[in-house]
Amino acid sequence: MDTAGYELRVREPEWHEQRMFADRERTAQVHVLSDGNPEIERYLLFRDRLRTNRADRELYERTKRELAQGEWKYVQNYADAKGDVVEAIIARARKD
Repeated sequence: MDTAGYELRVREPEWHEQRMFADRERTAQVHVLSDGNPEIERYLLFRDRLRTNRADRELYERTKRELAQGEWKYVQNYADAKGDVVEAIIARARKD
């Protein structure tokens, strides 16, 4: 990942062995999960829903833009704040 210009930003061995890398400009993130991790299905459902559903894509964009206006002591607080929207999008993806 380093060769590709990404640096490790988060390592959570206790939460599904998740790792998050960000590019040096912090404009892109890559989440890495271990093979067989149950979270992979959720990540892919969410990704695919945003790719194929304009309304949910716009909802997620609006939510992120609104939250970006705030000041967050911890990045996790920002992630938690968008959690309900993410979960609703995943729930709709599961229904379709």
